[in-house]
Amino acid sequence: MFERELFSTGHEIFRETVRRFVADEITPFHAQWEKDGQVSCDVWRKAGAQGLLCATVPEEYGGSGADFLYSVVVLEELSRAGAMGPGFSLHSDIVAPYLVQYGSDEQKRTWLPKMITGEVIGAIAMTEPSAGSDLQNIQTTAIRDGDEYRISGQKVFITNGQLSNIVITACKTDPQTGGKGVSLVLVETDRAGFQRGRNLEKV
Repeated sequence: MFERELFSTGHEIFRETVRRFVADEITPFHAQWEKDGQVSCDVWRKAGAQGLLCATVPEEYGGSGADFLYSVVVLEELSRAGAMGPGFSLHSDIVAPYLVQYGSDEQKRTWLPKMITGEVIGAIAMTEPSAGSDLQNIQTTAIRDGDEYRISGQKVFITNGQLSNIVITACKTDPQTGGKGVSLVLVETDRAGFQRGRNLEKV
């Protein structure tokens, strides 16, 4: 066993909180979640209450503005327990940073505080049945309609897809320019026309 100097005392105190949470709220239920093909929404809210979600979000949007190593601690402890079912990392370390970096102020104030508490779950949709993850060849389109976009297409293999409230979706907004015409559009899953498919057996 080698010692790491990467983590501070604060990180290690947080690690104990995460380890207890995983032992109490994830490990006992993980086998059933694997069987069901999705986790419970309740564990997301509990994780939010313990500060496990979106640690790096700035304070002005309800976050703690912590460094990324706090997210690394969460990922390490989930991996240590063999419990990667909850898609906390994608939610916290991919979807939330996209919103922080590129979202409008209204989007940030609407969604980030609820992502931090686990009330809202985020996903990202890129992979398609015919294109895989080759974004240059995706078929999903987003056509401007006033202040919004009208989206048409299908996505598959979406982590958090069955539970998500918002999905950052890769769409062709300018089909004539190939990969340069791909945009990321925030889709609210309670909008008319949004449909979820069945869970797929992937392994």
